[in-house]
Amino acid sequence: MTSFVSSARGRWIFSILVTNLSVGLVLLILAVAGQFPTAHVFFRTLAYTLIFANLTGILGMVVIGAITERLARRQLPVVAVSIAGIAFIVPLGCLAAQALLVFLGFAARQNFWAQYLQTLKVAMPLAIVFGLGALAYASLRGRLEVAELRLRQKELAEERTSKLAAEARLRSLESWIHPHFLFNTLNSISALIASDPARAEQIVGRLATLLRASLDSSNHSLIPLRQELAMVESYADIERVRFGEKLRCSMNVPPELQETKVPPLSVQSLVENAVKHGITPQPNGGEFQVTARATDGAVHIEVRDSGPGFDFSAIPGGHGLDKLVQRLDALFGANASLSVSRHDGYSVVEMIVPRI
Repeated sequence: MTSFVSSARGRWIFSILVTNLSVGLVLLILAVAGQFPTAHVFFRTLAYTLIFANLTGILGMVVIGAITERLARRQLPVVAVSIAGIAFIVPLGCLAAQALLVFLGFAARQNFWAQYLQTLKVAMPLAIVFGLGALAYASLRGRLEVAELRLRQKELAEERTSKLAAEARLRSLESWIHPHFLFNTLNSISALIASDPARAEQIVGRLATLLRASLDSSNHSLIPLRQELAMVESYADIERVRFGEKLRCSMNVPPELQETKVPPLSVQSLVENAVKHGITPQPNGGEFQVTARATDGAVHIEVRDSGPGFDFSAIPGGHGLDKLVQRLDALFGANASLSVSRHDGYSVVEMIVPRI
């Protein structure tokens, strides 16, 4: 409320200053053109004009300002009503100014109406010109303020969207780094400290590398396949501490496909699914394989595991693979897909992405 009052007061002061400066400038131009025979006549005319301009201007700002504000709220034609308001305010303001001049002794009472009409003939066209100019200025200023407000709102919305996206990436990362995975890793490190300190230090490094790579990749919608495979390697090495020789893995990705762009934690999700659901339930462990090949502008990335397989249609909503399908659809649309099949005794999950 205080800022609004201050803003309104500032506009009033600005309008009054502009009115007085405009009057002075017009009379100065007339003086240069030789319209005033003496300096006394010039200053007398200036005093008269300033009195008329200020009384009429202040009255106009109070009345017309309030009227136009209400009309703007009701979305009524402001220009027509403003002209009508000027036609009413100017005669009234000139009448008040003429009465003040007579009261102060600057004008003769017997010449009241003659001077009033003479002043009105000059004041009316000037008032219409300046009034419409002020109205145009106010309209442009109002549009500018609305544009600035919309811009600020857009910037705030973009900032909120950016924060929400960052929070969503963190939540996605948190949902991947399951507590049981961290607990298992920390327990493995704890067990290794006494028996194999060098290996414990190596696993700590693997975990740090995995977490750092995951955080870095969360800021990008796509990352090189080589970076994704590095995370898979760190993950597999950590899990190998628990499984020992029961976990076997291999990766066969041609060098020319290493720079293929894939969603971060996509292959990682497929490998984790293979270890958790395909290998862990088997008493003798198992193996997984990561391979990639290119065909017709697309890259086929396969994660095979020796587990019993699963039905893709039975995957519940919110599962890691279900989220991966949604991400692929958002990034590539119909140009990407995820499918599950079984070949040569292996459960195969194939992710197809455009080769970019």
